[in-house]
Amino acid sequence: MANKTDIIIVGGGVIGSSIAYNLLNDGYTGEITVFEKDKLYEFASTPRSAGGIRQLFTTGINVQIGRYGLKKYTTFAEDMAVGDEKAEIDFKQRGYLFLAKHENLDYLKKQMEMQQSYGVPSKLLLKEDLLSIIPELHNADLQGGLYCAEDGYLDPYSVMQGYARKARELGASYMYEEVEKIQSNRGKVTGVQLKNGNTYEAPIVINCAGPWAPSLSESAGLPIPVIPLKRQIIQFEIAEPLKNELPLTVDPTGVYFRHEGTSIITGYGEKVKPGIDFKWNRSFFEEQLWPILAERVPNFERAKITGGWAGIYSHNTEDQNAIIGEHPKMGGYFMAVGFSGHGMQQAPAVGKGISELIRTGEYETIDLTPLRFERFAERKLVTEGAIV
Repeated sequence: MANKTDIIIVGGGVIGSSIAYNLLNDGYTGEITVFEKDKLYEFASTPRSAGGIRQLFTTGINVQIGRYGLKKYTTFAEDMAVGDEKAEIDFKQRGYLFLAKHENLDYLKKQMEMQQSYGVPSKLLLKEDLLSIIPELHNADLQGGLYCAEDGYLDPYSVMQGYARKARELGASYMYEEVEKIQSNRGKVTGVQLKNGNTYEAPIVINCAGPWAPSLSESAGLPIPVIPLKRQIIQFEIAEPLKNELPLTVDPTGVYFRHEGTSIITGYGEKVKPGIDFKWNRSFFEEQLWPILAERVPNFERAKITGGWAGIYSHNTEDQNAIIGEHPKMGGYFMAVGFSGHGMQQAPAVGKGISELIRTGEYETIDLTPLRFERFAERKLVTEGAIV
């Protein structure tokens, strides 16, 4: 006899847990069952991210999503409190900074104007202004940068756990089993089959499986343009401390860096073959990152690696943006996938949006329809230029 529930969420990371929380917090009274195959979240994408929170995007929809998320994270500790225990996430609003050479400055100016139209206090900094933020910065080849002081970074693992704890308190059930297949009948979802052979019936299934989302969708005969890509992050210490705490800074090469306590973490979107791979290499820092870092900030010349890790981007090959909403070819099958590295910072808005869509049939807070699956066939892509 099959088990029955009202909504099945596949993936108990930050996206799935945000959806569960928002549904229940918004008044949904049905039973929500969240399936997560990795009980310890050892290989989850969220805790392996760089934890950046920003509004500095090139598309209006992403700016709105980012702004909503930033506001939610400023009150997250209180909003997700369970009893007397606050959900502390170590959110440090030290800013986001995109450095620019001469050829990129006009592009950043247009971004700034668009961002400001949504209320984002982004600023275009001149070459000499950069030194007020990072006094040690080598700026000879730079013309300026795009900066937002509201932005910053936080502890992504704490965010994920905060959402999950609150969702459970509100009534969500978490089952640590692997979903193998989405089941359907006559164009409508009927539930899922687990790897252990058990089945669960539900009229709504939400795919939030991160790097494993493509294979799950294919089990229903519905391929999606998402591939898993490895992204490495290296942590290092420097001999001579910096004068100021760093914003999350993105070099024109794409290499980024920020403080992590007294250490620095850094990474870069290297070209890799698609696949699930959690190995990290010291040579990645020594050969690709260190030369750029040492040139940009002289203090980074004397660096000592203290650790590293690799996570997986769920990379949307079409336009590097999330796929949100109900699949047009299967009623009741919803997706929140393909975030291309932005899942953690977009989780608040996505959770709210999916909650509204399921409960009311439409978006109310932010119109997420530009991120619908149908955009690929319609060739109405939403191409994001600021991918880190």
